[in-house]
Amino acid sequence: MPKLAANISLMFTELPFLDRIQAAAHAGFGAVEFLFPYEHTAQEIAVQLDTYKIKNVLFNMPPGDWASGERGMAALPGRSDEFRAGVATAIAYARALGTPNVHAMAGLVPAGSDLAECRATFIQNLKYAAAECAVHGINVLIEPINSRDMPGYFLNRQDQAHAIREEVGAPNLKVQMDFYHVQIMEGDIAMTFKKYQPHIGHIQIAGVPERHEPDTGEVNYAYLFNLLDELGYDGWVGCEYRPAKGTVEGLGWMSAMTL
Repeated sequence: MPKLAANISLMFTELPFLDRIQAAAHAGFGAVEFLFPYEHTAQEIAVQLDTYKIKNVLFNMPPGDWASGERGMAALPGRSDEFRAGVATAIAYARALGTPNVHAMAGLVPAGSDLAECRATFIQNLKYAAAECAVHGINVLIEPINSRDMPGYFLNRQDQAHAIREEVGAPNLKVQMDFYHVQIMEGDIAMTFKKYQPHIGHIQIAGVPERHEPDTGEVNYAYLFNLLDELGYDGWVGCEYRPAKGTVEGLGWMSAMTL
C-alpha cells in the first residue's frame, strides 16, 4: 500500500485549517498536503505537525490573486518579479515545515496569448525556482491540470510537462501526476506512469468524474496501488478529493484497499 497524505484543503473541511492536521493524523495518514499555507504563520503550522507527528509533503507557491480567479503565474509573461518573490516565500515556509516539494502553478493563459512566449516564460521561471530551491534540498513540481475543471490552464498533459522538465534540465524539477487529471485528459494511467516514473515527484488521486473518494467512479485504484507497490514507488500519494459526505465517514476505502 503506498504512503497516503491527506489533502487538508479538500478533506476535513468540517474543521478549522490547523485542526485538520490532528484529524488527519488520528485518521491514520502519515502526512498532509495543502494548497496554500500562507493564511497562517509557518510556526503555527509547524507546531501542529510536530505535536501530531505528521509530515507536510507538498504545498503550492503563491498563486497570485486566487480569490479573483488567478491560478498561478509561472507561465505568464510580465509576472516574473512577482513569481520570484513567491519562490522566496515558499522556500521560507518549506524550510520551516520540512516540506520536500513545492508546486509552481503555471497559470491561466488569456485567450489570444502567444503560447510560445508563455512556454519560454515558464521555462525561465522554472530554471530560477529550481536553482533557488536546490540550495535547500527542495523539489519544484509542475502539474498538468485538466481543462474541464480549469479551462485555460497552461499545462494539461503529462507529455507536455515532461518536455518542459527536460528543457529546464534541473534534477530537482519533477512532475506531479494526479491520476484524476490524467484520466480525464489522457487515460492510460498505468502505462503513462510506467513511462515517466523516474521523473514523477508526487502522485495525487481522486474518483473520476466527481472527484469524490477513490473507491468511486471509473478508475481502479486498487489495481493502481498494487502497481505502485510492484514498481517500487516510494513517494507519497496525496488524497486530493472532495468527500461525498463527511471526511471520516468516507475513509472506508483506505482499509478496503489493503485487503
